[in-house]
Amino acid sequence: MRKGGIMEENRIDISPKEMPQKWYNVLPDLPTPLPPVIHPGTKQPIKPEDLLPIFPMALIKQEMSSERWIEIPDPVMDVYRLYRPTPLRRARNFEKALKTKARIYYKDESVSPPGSHKPNTAIAQAYYNKVEGVKRIATETGAGQWGSALAFACKMFDLECTIYMVKVSYNQKPYRRLLCQTWGATMYPSPSDKTNFGRKVLAENPDSPGSLGIAISEAIEDAASREDTKYSLGSVLNHVLLHQTIVGLETKRQLEMAGEKPDVLIGCVGGGSNFGGFILPFIPDKLKGEKIKIVAVEPKACPTLTKGLYKYDFGDTACTTPLLKMFTLGHSFIPPGIHAGGLRYHGAAPIVCHLLNHKLIEASAYHQKECFEAAVLFARTEGFLPAPETAHAIRAVVEEAKEAPNGKVIVYNHSGHGLFDLSAYQSYFEGKLEDYEYPEEKIKQALSELPDID
Repeated sequence: MRKGGIMEENRIDISPKEMPQKWYNVLPDLPTPLPPVIHPGTKQPIKPEDLLPIFPMALIKQEMSSERWIEIPDPVMDVYRLYRPTPLRRARNFEKALKTKARIYYKDESVSPPGSHKPNTAIAQAYYNKVEGVKRIATETGAGQWGSALAFACKMFDLECTIYMVKVSYNQKPYRRLLCQTWGATMYPSPSDKTNFGRKVLAENPDSPGSLGIAISEAIEDAASREDTKYSLGSVLNHVLLHQTIVGLETKRQLEMAGEKPDVLIGCVGGGSNFGGFILPFIPDKLKGEKIKIVAVEPKACPTLTKGLYKYDFGDTACTTPLLKMFTLGHSFIPPGIHAGGLRYHGAAPIVCHLLNHKLIEASAYHQKECFEAAVLFARTEGFLPAPETAHAIRAVVEEAKEAPNGKVIVYNHSGHGLFDLSAYQSYFEGKLEDYEYPEEKIKQALSELPDID
């Protein structure tokens, strides 16, 4: 027994009483200020009131806050306690299978009701919308993890929830869609015939597989067209990463209990929410000189951080969002239908991109077959089936574990389970899974369409 929690051989648990009471805001600690968000019409830095049509004021304030610590409201804590604190696990069997001298730990965010890290911000966003009198929330989802998290959160706070799910994932992942519907959400495959933009896309390409950029455009149009509705985003934005820092804060405490300091931190990146929430509480330590290697992992089929440009771009395909400074493949980029639907986004969180630009973190990319190979080995040794997104982080762990010196500590964020992704594993076992390396010429074409803003 350790003060404030329990440490077993393969699992480290914080007492619920020791759960963090505040989120950590990294903005005051960044080496240089984050580039301003630009209004798409005026091309000037955005003002809080510009965001009111789609976000509640509490979240707008958090998006722009300079406070280092922000109190977690009691109603949010009450719902968090349904599954938090989450365990930090030692992957001893995986270590043996890899024949590594490293010690491998993973923060297990798969234990939430929807099975991923996403409720950490969904619960907070639903609460703040409820407090400000919102009746309905519209959103998009890729693999369905964000959609199911928001559906769950809206049910907890008695809000209506409408979700535009990327069509290729809508068809690939019916059970996650059904989970959203179990919690009362209304679901549409995107592009849909429910919005003007969706109808425009379908008119140009009736067989469009959809993308997160298209689904975001539809959800924003939906929210902006109704007075009782706000929009909710599950990644990318500052307030989303803020809410997710409960993951990294708990991880720091658990590593202290284990008497460990991380040498390597790893997380998969689509928009950047699980990665950001996991690593941001460690950034002040790195800025003070601690040698921590921080690796963001993405698919080679959607190589935002490894092949994108650090430029201003829209967050959606219809060019309705504010302009964000981020690594981007271009808002018109349509990635192949890989099974890691949560990693199929053309951009990434400005905070994550800022850290990469300052070389405080690094990025790597892998093909999906090698990621599934690592995930299957993990499942056969540790017992838990990872989500395809999480499999990318596990692939990077395998690479870091090779030739690791004795005692090297590798920690990754196990962002979600793969129980609703069994069709993807079936494709892998049947040899039907394909690797995609997105053509350079298509990336160049998408990048040529970026807005002309320095």
